[in-house]
Amino acid sequence: MALHKGPAAQETEHHRRLSLNPFYGEANPVSGMTEAPPRHRMPDGPLPPMSAYQLVHDELMLDGNARLNLATFVTTWMEPQAGVLMGECRDKNMIDKDEYPRTAELERRCVSMLAHLWNAPDPAAAVGCSTTGSSEACMLAGMALKRRWTNRNTDRYRSGARPNLVMGINVQVCWEKFCNFWEVEPRLVPMDGERFHLDAETAAALCDENTIGVVAVLGSTFDGSYEPVADICAALDALQERTGLDIPVHVDGASGAMVAPFVDEDLVWDFRLPRVSSINTSGHKYGLVYPGVGWALWRSPAELPEELVFRVNYLGGDMPTFALNFSRPGAQVVAQYYTFLRLGREGFRAVQQTSRDVARGLAERIDAMGDFQLLTRGDALPVFAFTTAPDVTNFDVFDVSRRLRESGWLVPAYTFPANREDLSVLRIVCRNGFSADLAGLLVEELDRVLPELRRQSAPSIHDKQAATSFHH
Repeated sequence: MALHKGPAAQETEHHRRLSLNPFYGEANPVSGMTEAPPRHRMPDGPLPPMSAYQLVHDELMLDGNARLNLATFVTTWMEPQAGVLMGECRDKNMIDKDEYPRTAELERRCVSMLAHLWNAPDPAAAVGCSTTGSSEACMLAGMALKRRWTNRNTDRYRSGARPNLVMGINVQVCWEKFCNFWEVEPRLVPMDGERFHLDAETAAALCDENTIGVVAVLGSTFDGSYEPVADICAALDALQERTGLDIPVHVDGASGAMVAPFVDEDLVWDFRLPRVSSINTSGHKYGLVYPGVGWALWRSPAELPEELVFRVNYLGGDMPTFALNFSRPGAQVVAQYYTFLRLGREGFRAVQQTSRDVARGLAERIDAMGDFQLLTRGDALPVFAFTTAPDVTNFDVFDVSRRLRESGWLVPAYTFPANREDLSVLRIVCRNGFSADLAGLLVEELDRVLPELRRQSAPSIHDKQAATSFHH
């Protein structure tokens, strides 16, 4: 199927002229509006800037309201001052470090702040970089794991040994892409009963001499739960004692790495565990920055093979760069530094605790309705998943999602992967900006639609794959 498809039938000239409000003209409503621009080819000539703006603006009104989007983990609100800073930096190319040395310096400071936050043994020695998001950061971490394994197993790799990566089936799709693009066998641990993510014993059992690493997810997108990073490391320690296999762990902390340090301080998941070699996070998720920025950090230079690092001149010296992308705006990196500076640890703690409190409170109110059964309660990530109660047979989660969408609420309904394809759920992500008042409005909307749903004779959609609105 084509990624971009034109109209099925040619629009008439009369119709296209009527698509423009006469007031969009440069002068008055009775002149200057002789032709509306085509939609699927470049127009022959220019438009006045206000006309072009208004045409695009009007069409975008049909998008969902980002503040009511409870499917996305991505930040949908920032302070006006952050927006001003981003506007001032939107023309700066992040890769031009010697032309924009202060932007490069702010990136370096963010890496150092994250190294301290994640308890690197020597924060000054930890290496890292900004990325366009966690997907790129995961690719970089996976590349480093594979290269380290290859360097240790050169002869076996040349003779046809295929490297593998162990992870839960709940990982984000970027890990499947990594394994596909870099020719690594994905060893996926399926869900089992009430276990919806990777467990330590199964992870260790899948490891062998070709395993480049184990991915532990701090905050599953399916239900918001943390994977047991410390238990996974302990199981791999025991495996090394028995077999000599030394398997590193990468923590995909896309969301949790910016939540746990502030509200789960006693949870040991980061560089305090010697087996954790690298960590990534999304600055544009619970890092509280508009998309797109992510971060990848390694415990020390030893975990990042030198041949993967490129050097650029920066203030008369070397600055390492390790990224898949080249040109990209510096605005998001500047916004990340602003957010770190603006909030500090106490500010981040207050923001993330508020999101968790809203999630817990909303989960309790939904549980009290009696029509739903909670899988998680928002006590890890400020995220929870729930399904319909066992005795509910006349509607399902897809009906609920569809009815909420009618009033602007975007709540995804989706089916779990192997071996729990029988389980379909709704999931709510509580982000900064989703207040207790908004949560109350969502409950009111559920109260409004449930009586009608209860009167249905059966769920309205039988093809669950067609109904699914969530794919990662």
